[in-house]
Amino acid sequence: MRTVDFGTTGLRVPAVGMGTWRTFDVRGAAEEARCRAIVDVALDRGARLFDSSPMYGAAERVLARALDGRRDDALVATKVWTPDEREGRAQVERAVAWYGGRVDVYQIHNLVAWRRHLPLLEDLRAAGRVGLVGATHYQHSAFPELLRVMETGRVQQIQIPYNARDHAAARDLLPLAESLGIGVLVMRPFGEGTLVRRAPPAAALAPLRPLGITTWPQALLAWILSDPRAHCAIPATSRPERMAENAAAGDVAPLDADQRAYVARLAAEL
Repeated sequence: MRTVDFGTTGLRVPAVGMGTWRTFDVRGAAEEARCRAIVDVALDRGARLFDSSPMYGAAERVLARALDGRRDDALVATKVWTPDEREGRAQVERAVAWYGGRVDVYQIHNLVAWRRHLPLLEDLRAAGRVGLVGATHYQHSAFPELLRVMETGRVQQIQIPYNARDHAAARDLLPLAESLGIGVLVMRPFGEGTLVRRAPPAAALAPLRPLGITTWPQALLAWILSDPRAHCAIPATSRPERMAENAAAGDVAPLDADQRAYVARLAAEL
């Protein structure tokens, strides 16, 4: 798995990590065992960054259990998500305890009450219990506010949507992140599944096969990772074999401009 500098934060991250939205919000031993099997594959293939949130139901706790005994092998990114400052502190304390006393990347989810939560995360970073402080949003309409947060100089990371059909982040967010040395996690690399419900015909992927791309999801991930400002894509999956397929995209050499345009054209035609 290729690793890259996470902006100028001093952290190195894998090109492909893993999200836990929906897929890790599970109950029962059998479902938790399936999640651990996905984490097994992710760690084995080098996709060792895992993203979660209290918004995702049981996902934070299930991920923590799946990492039991190998927390030091992983990078954990999670979030605080509440308008209430007291509940925010409780969320953070629970997550820090679940993840062995430290969270590598702590994000303010969808910028909810970011002015209230940011001082707490900064204090925890100063105490060594949080590695980087970040912020996320999925809506284009919130990008101006996210830009303002970035311009404060108080966050070292952002998480945003960016894929072969959704290029909005490339207008302002990615250039500013690059200029400030901010690390970028890419959510929704498959457009919440809309980009992989159908795939181009096999013949259309043939020009990409010499690059090591064998599936349409790998092509979509390669499109993102060929932008050096996008450091790590975090697709979610409920199947270990899909995790292996996604991780393989982290070994693909960056696409050139023509190849990226070709993948974007295929995505637009779906």
